[in-house]
Amino acid sequence: MSDSIFLDTNILVYAYSDTELQKQTIARKLVSENISFISTQVLQELSNTLSRKFKKSWLEITEAVKEVSLSNLVHANNEATIQQAIKIAEQYKFSFYDSLIIASALECKCAKLYSEDMSHGQLIEKQITIINPFASL
Repeated sequence: MSDSIFLDTNILVYAYSDTELQKQTIARKLVSENISFISTQVLQELSNTLSRKFKKSWLEITEAVKEVSLSNLVHANNEATIQQAIKIAEQYKFSFYDSLIIASALECKCAKLYSEDMSHGQLIEKQITIINPFASL
């Protein structure tokens, strides 16, 4: 077991992808080998992506949300999370939604945030490093 990590939505999407097998393996390994956190935002975005992009049924999405919730610790975003996200967006120039992911990861006291979409290697608030687990592919 290694340090606690936070997973962005795109990492979990790859865990359910049938077309990106290398990324699927990496994503599943991140969940199985770490204490991993996600947020309510991640669950919402995952549900939307599985519905719109992958055309999964609502039953399949319900099962995926259950599975993801059991495999990861779920952080509930609140007003403090949103206020911190606003500060992060202003300071680091991330989008609000990326900043909300970062704020959630900081509240969970994670040392690493895994995301394909953010700045690989960037240190935020001297506490959390953004890592693209697919950077070497």
